[in-house]
Amino acid sequence: RMEGFGFYKLPTGTEYRGELWDGMFHGEGELLFPGGSRYRALWVRGVPTQGKYSFADGSGYEGEKWNYCDGYDRRFYTEIVSGFKPPGIPQFTNLGRSGEIPEGCYDCGDGFYDPKTGVIVDYRLRFLRNA
Repeated sequence: RMEGFGFYKLPTGTEYRGELWDGMFHGEGELLFPGGSRYRALWVRGVPTQGKYSFADGSGYEGEKWNYCDGYDRRFYTEIVSGFKPPGIPQFTNLGRSGEIPEGCYDCGDGFYDPKTGVIVDYRLRFLRNA
């Protein structure tokens, strides 16, 4: 069985890096997910006892300390860290600008609404839904 410090790659592409004991995650270790997020924890016989999840954008979750995108503050994490962009440069996703919104249309988060057509399309002009 695996013991000591090692790397273990799961079929999903997720990778574990850390201490192993008797074939289980045991001690300090970290799961690295394909999308760029990670979970660092103290493991006891394969079960995390305490840890912190870090999203690919740099924000994190640790127990009750969740301060991101709640009902009182809808800013993206990059806006919290770097501030708002100047007027006229909207931010539609956490990673930055996702597309242009034509004049007279309204942002819907996943695309925009065109009152002339009455439909919502994504930022690549593909149909999403009727308004």
